[in-house]
Formats: sequence, structure tokens, C-alpha cells
Amino acid sequence: MKYAFVFPGQGSQYVGMGKDLAENFKSAKDVFEEVNQALGQDLYKVMTEGPDSELTLTANTQPALMAVSMAVVRVLEKEFNIPLKNKAAFVAGHSLGEYSAACAAGVFSLEDTAKLLRLRGDAMQEAVPVGIGGMAAVLGLSYKDVNALVDACCDGRYYCVAANDNSDGQVVLSGHIQAIEKAVEIASEFGAKRCLKLPVSAPFHSPLMEPAAEKMAHAFMEVSAQDALIPIVANVTATPETEKKEIIKNLIEQVTGTVRWRETMSFFSENGVTDLVEIGAGKVLSGLAKRSLKEVNSFSVGTVQDIEELAKNL
Repeated sequence: MKYAFVFPGQGSQYVGMGKDLAENFKSAKDVFEEVNQALGQDLYKVMTEGPDSELTLTANTQPALMAVSMAVVRVLEKEFNIPLKNKAAFVAGHSLGEYSAACAAGVFSLEDTAKLLRLRGDAMQEAVPVGIGGMAAVLGLSYKDVNALVDACCDGRYYCVAANDNSDGQVVLSGHIQAIEKAVEIASEFGAKRCLKLPVSAPFHSPLMEPAAEKMAHAFMEVSAQDALIPIVANVTATPETEKKEIIKNLIEQVTGTVRWRETMSFFSENGVTDLVEIGAGKVLSGLAKRSLKEVNSFSVGTVQDIEELAKNL
């Protein structure tokens, strides 16, 4: 058995996440309290009670999803004596999930990871005024085939790029709202089954996020980092890394760069991964893996029952 542990990104959040973990395990409750203290906010209350409109604010969503993921990791380590470094061949995370992966691999402390994600959420939201940028999901086109659509939507003033290469037939575009709306309008002409505008307020993982990348570069200068205990397969390279300077470089580039998730899944397959475990809220990543990695066992672990089941098998 060769395990890869992956950590979810924005879109996996839901009101109530983490509640049963905190109510059943002190180690999980301690994680949520530490994140609250780091941020000077009762984020746990937002996570478990809502309202949804507050949880889905980018600055809250990012540290909240990381907190649930790290609560699961701490429970495995402290309650079941299963350190991730002894079980995981690789870790990876989708967008903000790469910060969760880095925290789980010992690169950053929990406190610093929470602060970095709060800053990242604020910086990404502030990088582009509301109404200037957007994102859209293209279904039915490969990453290679979507390039023709992207080219058709770009002119000298407005542009979009392939921001997330999630799986064969699922690519997310990001950029100026004019280019995104044009993509939605003409995608079928390029063979897409559907093209849906996403309910986000900023053009994540596009060059328009450059101001946020600059802020993150400054923030990392103030943070203590260690080499990773587990190889982290980076979003922007789809290759493993353990050296702290390269991990930080990848995280900065990720703000404006493409999330190469399809290639990350291919890397796992080509390097003998037999089991992919999604750690945290939701089932988005395990769902993508089930469609693209037929030969790999994929499952999500975000509740007490999930953890107990995983612990039996590890």
C-alpha cells in the first residue's frame, strides 16, 4: 500500500464542518482554539454555526478549511498514534489546500499557516476590485483543447487563462469578466459540453493576482519554515519537493499560476500510489480521483466515523 494524502481547497466548505471532531476529540478542539487565537476571531463559531455568507468570505474560508484538515491530522497523530510522516509517500493540496499539506508535512506551524491563509484570502480579494474579474468552469474540453477557446476570448485589453486543470474534461478559466463572459457564450462552438460562470468574487490563479503574490512573498519573509517531512507535490510543477525555499517559491507562484491537479493525479499513478486519502471537509478531490484514477482507491476523511474507518486500515 502506498498512500498519498491530499487537502481540499475553496468550495469544499460547509456550515457545521469540524463540529463532531471538536465534540469527540480534545486534539481537534485544541486545533480550532489555536486557530481562533492566531486570528483573534472565533472562526470555529463561523464554521459550525455560520451564517454561510460569512463562512464563504475568502478570508474565512481559507483558514477554516485548513483548520478542519489539520484537526483530522492531529486526531490521527494524537488519538490513534498514526503520524502522517510514517504513512504518506506524498502530500498535495488543491490551491489553499497546499498550505494545509505544508502544515501537515511540518513546513509551517499551525499558527503561522492560519495567519498566512488569512493574509492570502485578504490579499486575493483586494488584488482586483469586485466586478473586474471572474472564473468559469469548462466541461468537456481537455486542458490542451481549451487553449483555442482561451485565445478566442482574449483581445488586447481583456484576457483569461486556464487557472485549474482539474481533470480530463474539467478546466477552470480565470481572468477579466469580459473574457469570462465571452467564454461562457462561445464555449460550445469549441466543443465544450458546458461552460458555467462560478460564484466567486475574484479571478484566482491568474496574472491579475500579481499584487496578492507580492504580498505573500513579503509575508513568507516573516515566517519560520522547515524542510518538509513528506514530499509535497506542488500545484505549479506537479512534482515533489521537500526543500523549504522551493516550497515557499511554489506557494508564491501558485497565487498567479495554474493548479496542475490532473498532472498531480498522473504523478501519483505513475509513482505507485495505491490509495488516495482526502483529509478535511467535503469530497471534491476524492471525487475527481475516482474519475481519473480508476486503479487507485480514493476516499475522504473528514468526520469521526471516517477517521475511525481509516485508522483500522492504516
